[in-house]
Amino acid sequence: MATDFKSIPLIDISPLVEKGDDPNLAQDEGVAEVVRQLDRACREAGFFYVKGHGIRDSLLKDIRSVSRQFFHLPYEEKLKIKLSAATGYRGYQRVGENITKGVPDMHEAIDCYREVKPGMYGRLGEAMEGCNKWPSDPPNFKDLMEEYVNLCTDLSSKIMRGIALALGAPMDVFEGNRAGDPFWVLRVIGYPVVHHANGQEMPKTETDVGCGAHTDYGLLTLVNQDDDITALQVRNSNGEWISALPVPGTFVCNIGDMLKILTNGEYESTLHRVINNSPKYRVCVAYFYEPNFDAAIEPLDTCVQRTGGTKKFDSAVYGKHLVSKVLTNFVM
Repeated sequence: MATDFKSIPLIDISPLVEKGDDPNLAQDEGVAEVVRQLDRACREAGFFYVKGHGIRDSLLKDIRSVSRQFFHLPYEEKLKIKLSAATGYRGYQRVGENITKGVPDMHEAIDCYREVKPGMYGRLGEAMEGCNKWPSDPPNFKDLMEEYVNLCTDLSSKIMRGIALALGAPMDVFEGNRAGDPFWVLRVIGYPVVHHANGQEMPKTETDVGCGAHTDYGLLTLVNQDDDITALQVRNSNGEWISALPVPGTFVCNIGDMLKILTNGEYESTLHRVINNSPKYRVCVAYFYEPNFDAAIEPLDTCVQRTGGTKKFDSAVYGKHLVSKVLTNFVM
C-alpha cells in the first residue's frame, strides 16, 4: 500500500541490468541491494526513478524530439494516421478524444500496441487487431520508436526479475504463461499550452487536466518525460499530490493493476495525473510492459501466503481488462 511519501525514490539499477540474464542473479550483492530498494519503493510509493538502465540518453532525447516534431505538424498531417476502431485503436488522437473517468483529457497522442494479427487471440483480441500507424514525417519516427520499444521491453523484463526477487519468488515467476510473451503499449503524448481567446498563452489550472487521475493497466510503466517541465503528479496515502520532478537521463517507473493482483495487494498501483502548468508544450513517451495478452492473472501463491493466506482478488484476463479500458477511454 502507498504511504504518505513526500518524494519519489531514485534507484541505480545498473547491477540488475548487468546481471539480469544470470541464473545466479539472486546471489549478487549489488543486485540484492537493488532488490531491497525496489521492494521499498513498490511498497511505499508504487513509483520510482531508475538510472543506470543502459538505454543511451541520446536515444531518450531523440524519442522526445521526433515526438515533438510530429505534434507540431499541421492538424491535417496528423490526421493521416487517425486512430479508429478500424485501426485496432492505433494511431493519432486529437486533444480531448482520450477520456479518463468521463472527462476529456487535455492532450494529444499516438497510441501504439504490439501487433495483433487476425484470429491471434480469437474473439478476445478482435478489437485490438491491426498494425501500428507510424507517421511518415518525421521520416525516422518509425525506426526510432521500434528500436526504443525493443530496448524498453528488455529493460522491463530485467526490472520485473528484480521485483520477483523482492517478493521472495523465483526470478522468472512473471515469465512463462504470465508474461513470457509480453504485450506492450506505447503512448506518445503531447500536452499543449492553454490559449485564451486573445491568443495569449496562459498557464493551466487544475480544471485543465492533461490526463486525469488513474492507475495503469499492466505490470510496469517506463515514462520518458521532458527534462525541464514538471507535470506528472502522484497521490500519496494522505491524498496529497507529489510532483515527479524531472531527473534527466532517468525513467519514472510505476507499477500497474496486473502487478497489484499478482502480489495480492502487497504492491499497489498508485493514482497519478498530469497537469501541465508550464507555458511550454510538454512531451512524454510512456512505455507499458504488460502480461501475455491472453494471460489469466491471479495472485501468486508466494504473495497469498505473505499477505495472510487469502486471495484478495479474482482472476483477471489481461486482454479483456485492456480492451474494456480502451473502449471506455476513447470517444469516436
